[in-house]
Amino acid sequence: MRIAAAASAVLGAFCFLLPHTPPQRFGHRAAWRDVVGIDALKLMRDRSFAIFVLGSFLICIPLQFYYTFTNPFLNELNVTNAAGKMTLGQMSEIFFMLVMPWFFRRLGVKSMLLAGMGAWAARYMLFASGNNGPLVWMLYAGILLHGVCYDFFFVTGQIYVDRKAPADLRAGAQGFIAFATLGVGMFIGSWFSGKIVDAFSITNGAEVSHIWGKIWILPAAGAAAILILFALFFRSAEEARETAAPGMPAVASATQEKV
Repeated sequence: MRIAAAASAVLGAFCFLLPHTPPQRFGHRAAWRDVVGIDALKLMRDRSFAIFVLGSFLICIPLQFYYTFTNPFLNELNVTNAAGKMTLGQMSEIFFMLVMPWFFRRLGVKSMLLAGMGAWAARYMLFASGNNGPLVWMLYAGILLHGVCYDFFFVTGQIYVDRKAPADLRAGAQGFIAFATLGVGMFIGSWFSGKIVDAFSITNGAEVSHIWGKIWILPAAGAAAILILFALFFRSAEEARETAAPGMPAVASATQEKV
């Protein structure tokens, strides 16, 4: 806790060294709706943006199973240095962050978002099937998928919002998405995952164990269902152009387009 507190203080001090970034509406008096991002709600008139917000909110419910219960799960399987092994997920996140431009050019926004959602479902299936014996590789694979899970969905989503929103609404739109996902979505996910884990717990005296195979199946199914919803109803800019002018080749890469 002291290390975390010190790191937070250092990062806070470092922020004073960042370039000056005045609000987009510099020179105008800020109203309360600017502060809380109410104007960003107008973006919900776009069906694809609304589906993106809904999908982002819903995916945060099953993903909270990973953040809250992976460490107890690994420790219950007697995986040595479980916390240390979970840092492989952060290493994976750094790697995929570096190669994201390459994937952007070849996959586009929708495919990357779907890949991120699919990775969540795959991770939980690996956890459901793995063990601390011959199938321990499944546990490592599930942890290493964190880079795809986080970067392909959340980072891609942040880029999508930044390009979709007008310049004066970008900060409000990012705040709105953060509230819907990291706020409401993860709050519900924490409550729901706790209920599920408690429902599949086994008490033997002072010892408590869990039926992890059944626990992990539920968020896997949830992530898969959200993926299908997203695939059916979300339309990227590339799909919209193809629908308007079928057969015409794209003239710009995914990284150059307004999503």
